[in-house]
Amino acid sequence: MKSNSGRWYGVITLFIVVAISYVDRINISVLITDPAFLNHIDIAKGDRASQGFLATAFMLGYGISAFILTPFCAALFGVRRSLIYGLIMWGVVTFMTPHFHGYGILLASRILLGVAEGPLFSLASSYIKAHFEGHENGKPNSFVNMGTGLGLALGYPIIGYMLVTFQWEMSFYLVGLLNIALGIPLVLAFVHMPKMAAYAERPSSLGDAVVRAKEIINGALKTRHLLLITILTSAALAYLWGSSNWLPAYLKEARGFSIKEMGWLASLPQYALVLAVLLGGVIIDKIERRRVPFIFMAASLGVALSVLFAINVENPYWAAYSLIAANFFWGLLSPAIPSTVQYYSRPEHTASAFGVVNGTGSLVAGFMPALMGGVISAVAAGSGASATAGAGFFAGFALLIGTQLVVFVCGVVLWLRQRTDTQLHAPLASGASA
Repeated sequence: MKSNSGRWYGVITLFIVVAISYVDRINISVLITDPAFLNHIDIAKGDRASQGFLATAFMLGYGISAFILTPFCAALFGVRRSLIYGLIMWGVVTFMTPHFHGYGILLASRILLGVAEGPLFSLASSYIKAHFEGHENGKPNSFVNMGTGLGLALGYPIIGYMLVTFQWEMSFYLVGLLNIALGIPLVLAFVHMPKMAAYAERPSSLGDAVVRAKEIINGALKTRHLLLITILTSAALAYLWGSSNWLPAYLKEARGFSIKEMGWLASLPQYALVLAVLLGGVIIDKIERRRVPFIFMAASLGVALSVLFAINVENPYWAAYSLIAANFFWGLLSPAIPSTVQYYSRPEHTASAFGVVNGTGSLVAGFMPALMGGVISAVAAGSGASATAGAGFFAGFALLIGTQLVVFVCGVVLWLRQRTDTQLHAPLASGASA
């Protein structure tokens, strides 16, 4: 153990902050089913590409921020203060969003929100690296990542309920207040970094911060297998963002569920994700390090087959159940990503290394909602009136299968490289013991 017994309070706090942030991110995916909201931002109901680009705009800001701002946050402010400043910024932006009129200004607000949230997972990864040894980081990583599923699971029915009971603006006000009133006090109370040189020492000036940030970036870029892990993360996040942003519309318009049914059905895959993330973390701590790539391989195949069944089965409930299974398999591989980055990176470079992985992955994956929206619109328009209402959605969701094939291939390559590393180091270890 690297820190005091209060380290888990920080993990729980990060779990809650991640959950709030995901309610923040996906409220748009529910609101695009509301004509009043679409009228407010001047988007046509059938313009799926523009609707999908709202999620893409967030991910562009998020990815750039995770890649560029993370090392400066780590060098200049540290984990705790960076989290507080981020919560203030994204709380204010969210609260003010209903006052923005028109598509362009809403896009700008989503980019700004992404910038504010960008360093979150990298800072969480740095906290876990500082407080937990490599053989015990599976469970804290999984617990933080469970916030992803919980945020989505609670977000869909909560936003759906507010849409039916109140007006769409209320969802932004609620989430904005949660960020500031709940997130900030928890971070102040429970997120503390150990008093070690790598974490406690602060730069004496802005110039010193820039120099240190460059050192962190250079160190992060030397992390082994960084490119391969980044490609794997990009494909994995592409599934999460594509499915989570189009799931409500898919259930309502392609499968014929009401808004009320849509809310709770859309939440079920996320509860499965939460359970699987926890299970994935336990598995990581139980197995040998060299077997972790098998998690990527097995889980990605499970996701791909589940989505394939979901878009081909006729019964709408079986389609929903299949997407529950897909999210369960995705949840199994989720904690293996930060755990792998932490395994290969140095403590002082972990936040930035994960910033590179998560930032680049988010930038690439951020185009998936817009790409799916374009495919949905194109197929729907090309099929004509003779096609079923879900033809476009089925084609859009088929793209998600391709993302998992990439994850599978990366898992195989990572396993082969890891096996090579083990074989190379084995003779050195035996020689040293001799």
